[in-house]
Amino acid sequence: MEIEKKDIRSLSKEQLRDFFVANNDKAFRGNQVYEWLWSKGAHSFEDMTNVSKGTRMMLETHFVINHIKVDTMQRSEDGTVKNAVRLHDGLVVESVLIPTNTRTTACVSSQVGCSLDCNFCATARLKRMRNLEPAEIYDQVIAIDKESRLYYNHPLSNIVFMGMGEPLMNYNNVLKAIEMITSPEGLGMSPKRIMVSTSGVPKMIKKLADDDVKFKLAVSLHSAIDEIRSRIMPFSANFPLVDLRESLEYWYRKTKSKISYEYVVWKDINDNKASIDALVKFCKYVPCKVNLIEYNPIDDGEFQQASEESINAYIKALEASGIVVKVRRSRGKDIDAACGQLANKEA
Repeated sequence: MEIEKKDIRSLSKEQLRDFFVANNDKAFRGNQVYEWLWSKGAHSFEDMTNVSKGTRMMLETHFVINHIKVDTMQRSEDGTVKNAVRLHDGLVVESVLIPTNTRTTACVSSQVGCSLDCNFCATARLKRMRNLEPAEIYDQVIAIDKESRLYYNHPLSNIVFMGMGEPLMNYNNVLKAIEMITSPEGLGMSPKRIMVSTSGVPKMIKKLADDDVKFKLAVSLHSAIDEIRSRIMPFSANFPLVDLRESLEYWYRKTKSKISYEYVVWKDINDNKASIDALVKFCKYVPCKVNLIEYNPIDDGEFQQASEESINAYIKALEASGIVVKVRRSRGKDIDAACGQLANKEA
């Protein structure tokens, strides 16, 4: 029976160096291969042109490179690019390139399907099949960076973890991916240009703070009233707002980094004065800004876009309390967009 080969990108640079020494080669060969795998994004061992043929054959014997493949790519009239990304085991996730006048943002996935059960989200209708590996997350970013250079003549500016999945339910792999994205041996991107969006898992938000991460944090809030929030996001019944508030206060004490709240206003759900007042109050606990997101309906069910009048009522109340608020208009409406809710998202 053929032994399943290990993905070489699961090895650290030190482990690669040790592998070559153990196989009667020089340790620096590990450095060469590591550079090919990460900063040069090699898809195969044959791409490693400054490595001897014999060494490439040895690598082929022991390892694989489980690279992603962009199966289909759709370009919207507004410039948004959606990728259907096929993984080595045939499963598919989505990533999106979102352009503005000044930047390009990658919206990437962290899980196949999702662990949570947000009623308004298309991804939540898929069961979570598995977590993405760090290299699979990294590959999405590399692919979008290439598209940014091709279509917009500049490198990728920002990254948001707002695609398929709950990033904090794939904690270790997400942090390893970000470590490579920000490493000089990877993409060398500033962590301040990366935003991780969570549906609000208090224990894991505190862990982020304890781990002294340097990227930004966004929370999909959608209501500051427990009863309404648990109707929108049933899992949140296990994480009441008082616990979420405490974790965010802890985050700010440790990091001094503002929170971004992602907030969709739906007709007959949270488009009322009580919801507005509750959000204004919640925003006063921790320095923050609010992104009001235009909803992209997934069917004719209970979740429908609120009126412009309701959106304006939120804006007026938030601004009157000195809270920064922006409205994110939905992007890529003419393509079948996922990314939970595909909005004009920026880190």
